[in-house]
Amino acid sequence: MTHISIIGTGNMGQAISAIAAKGDNSVELFGKTDLDKPVTGDIVVLAVPYPAVDQVLAQRVGQLDDKIVVDITNPLNFETYDSLTVPADSSAAAEIAAKLPRSRVVKAFNTTFAGTLAEGTVGPLTTTVLIAGDDADAKAALAGVVTAAGLKAVDAGSLHRAREMEAVGFLQISLAANEKLPWSGGFGVVN
Repeated sequence: MTHISIIGTGNMGQAISAIAAKGDNSVELFGKTDLDKPVTGDIVVLAVPYPAVDQVLAQRVGQLDDKIVVDITNPLNFETYDSLTVPADSSAAAEIAAKLPRSRVVKAFNTTFAGTLAEGTVGPLTTTVLIAGDDADAKAALAGVVTAAGLKAVDAGSLHRAREMEAVGFLQISLAANEKLPWSGGFGVVN
């Protein structure tokens, strides 16, 4: 059993919490009013919008050391929905990893919507969670949580692949925002 802390109680935080609980993991959610409550999970999920990450990291100094930190963000321009806000040669995950040198940062859940996580399907396909990171054990631990919930997990490679994952997430969000794709739909992986 893994202890998982999820920072963020929105739709994605709730969906990831439900997934983690299906695998008999212990889960605790942290909302905006839980600043005095220390983060104790072995895996910590940053289920907040990208612009909120710096504030969360500042509030949790030292609490994420030696933990697996999961970045689910898509660093898109929320005013225009027309671009990513990180440099072209970087990613939100890379920027978070640079700020958390004592953590094992992985990128995951950013290419799925909360609805497809909760349902466990994208159309007729089982929901697939792409996972990128530089620590094989961290990726395997998260993959175990995902697969225990009945979903598929695919190792997308090193943390450098986070940029491409963020581009896929951005495209999916743009399509949904422009009503070309339902928020309950998304991209699926066939293997």
